Amino acid sequence: EVQDNGTGVPEEIKNRIFDPFYTTKEVGKGTGQGLAICRDIIVKKHEASLCVLDALESGAIFQIMFPTT
Repeated sequence: EVQDNGTGVPEEIKNRIFDPFYTTKEVGKGTGQGLAICRDIIVKKHEASLCVLDALESGAIFQIMFPTT
């Protein structure tokens, strides 16, 4: 698990944060590629899982689970 100390991820956007080009930043400040690339590497290439856990008001928690076999 990796956790930051930001504002967390609101429930209404949790299903979109891994989408390519999705960003909550203002125009010109973000590409929306970071989490999409992470998902591609973790889920597609390593057959692992990547999810964001509910951590509102205490940062976002991203959980990565790799298969054992």
